[in-house]
Amino acid sequence: MAENLLYLTELMGLPVFDIKGRRMGRVKDAAVTPSIHPARVDRFLVGGGWAWLTVRSEQVASISLDGIRLSDEQLTPYHDDEYMLRMCRDLLDQQIIDVNGRKVVRVTDVTFDIRKDDGRDTLWVLEVDVGIRSIFRRLCQGVIPPRWIRRAQQPIQPSSIRWEFCNIVEPDPQRRLRLNISNQMLESMHPADLADIVEELSPAEREAIFETLDSEVAADALSEIEPKMQASILESLEPEKAADILEEMAPDEAADALSELHEETSEEILDEMESDEESEVRELLEFEDDTAGGMMNTEYVALPEEATVAEARAALDRVAGQDEAFVLENLNTLFLTGADGVLRGAVPLGRLFGQPGSAPLAGLISERLIHAGVDEKQDRVTERFDKYNLLALAVVDESGRLAGVITADDIISVLRRR
Repeated sequence: MAENLLYLTELMGLPVFDIKGRRMGRVKDAAVTPSIHPARVDRFLVGGGWAWLTVRSEQVASISLDGIRLSDEQLTPYHDDEYMLRMCRDLLDQQIIDVNGRKVVRVTDVTFDIRKDDGRDTLWVLEVDVGIRSIFRRLCQGVIPPRWIRRAQQPIQPSSIRWEFCNIVEPDPQRRLRLNISNQMLESMHPADLADIVEELSPAEREAIFETLDSEVAADALSEIEPKMQASILESLEPEKAADILEEMAPDEAADALSELHEETSEEILDEMESDEESEVRELLEFEDDTAGGMMNTEYVALPEEATVAEARAALDRVAGQDEAFVLENLNTLFLTGADGVLRGAVPLGRLFGQPGSAPLAGLISERLIHAGVDEKQDRVTERFDKYNLLALAVVDESGRLAGVITADDIISVLRRR
């Protein structure tokens, strides 16, 4: 555990020493004054016998597990201030609620960061803790020395919410917290960053977030989350909402997510999907996960083998009108097929530049056509990408007809899971 971290369970009861090292009392509470600073602890409330005293942050010299040492001992009696947010009174055991006002999780501890400011130690609220680890600290508080608790808690997975994502509900008489994440803010974030936030939340909180997100934004974020958590999120949503999200995902990603669910849940969601998207996903679900068929995507651009560059550009314009993100992010190869659907060749997209519209695509195909069968194993597919430095690999059925495409990002996802 980093030495610069301090938990509220450790702060409570910490001795406070004056300039001469004499103990003046113990910490009873700590307070943030949002109008002064939203995260820095502004006051420490110290029990000195019959009265509580107020220690201002600028009067503190050092903070550690051994105690708080002061640089100025001119303390004043504590008087309640409605503008102060007290950690124990106002946060501990209070509910965090989501953007729609529903209760989600309970605060069981608070994590602080000890920072230097002009040679003095200051305390900053870093996270509110909501998981089993913080409950363990609460149970051991006052029974086991703090340093022993820190060692004992290490095997337990932490669960917390960053302080910047929380906000006090001012009109709320209980002074509860809510997630300080508006839909507008969420929808402007990069999907990978949004996924990082979601992965730090509790299951109930993830559900609350995904229920309020636009389906397209939710799909992008879900694509960045590991499969087991994907399944947990989809299972927590109503089938209609889950179907809306999956319809916005690439068919192979939607199939991967559904493959992690119980068959009954998967069927409920599929029944709510539009027929075209449903049929594509069902087709992919028939393949084993560790085969080319299970890895491939059915979103690609295929043209007749006699097509021209002008026809290719027109096809790209049509696809871009339907899904610009697909064209810009995933499309790098065009495929040529015969009248029977059999794969004839592949044309790297870059070869279209500088070519006259009348030029036949057949004259631009790659010298060697590399493809994989639908039943080819995952290891063979990844080896092929590495050996030939591929960005896309066509997948064909037993008759040689184009069935789908595996792209480099699919391979990266496989390697990350390993």
